[in-house]
Amino acid sequence: MTAPQRRRRTSRQPDPPDAGEAARKEGETQNPERLFVIGGDADGERAALDLVTLIVARADPPASATPEQAALLRLCAAPLSVAELSAYLRLPFSVVTALLTDLLAAGLVQARAPIVRQTVADRNLLEAVMHGLQKL
Repeated sequence: MTAPQRRRRTSRQPDPPDAGEAARKEGETQNPERLFVIGGDADGERAALDLVTLIVARADPPASATPEQAALLRLCAAPLSVAELSAYLRLPFSVVTALLTDLLAAGLVQARAPIVRQTVADRNLLEAVMHGLQKL
C-alpha cells in the first residue's frame, strides 16, 4: 500500500465574490421601489377589508393605472380574496389593501363579503333526500 502524497499549499487564489451579495444586487435591480411608494399615502383612510373579502374587477385597467394596480385588475377578472391577491403579487396585505382602497374609490373593483354557507341544512331538503333514499 502506498502512502498518500502530500501536496504543498500554493498561494491562494482570491476568493470569488460572495454569491449572496450578487443575489442581493440583482434583487435590488428587480424591485427598486420601497413599499410605501407602491402603497401610496399612509395617512389616507383605508377600506375595511379583511383576508377573505372577495374582490372583482369592474373594468379593464386604465392607462393611468400603476403596474401594481393593473396587475390587480387583471387578476380580479374572477373573484379572488385579498389574501390570494397578496400571495400572487408577493406584496404584504397592508400594501394590497392600500392599492385596493384606491381602486375601490375609483370604482374599478367591487368588494364582496365572502359567501357564508348555512351551518344547518334545511329540514325540508333533508326529508326529501331521506324519502328519495328510502324509495331506492
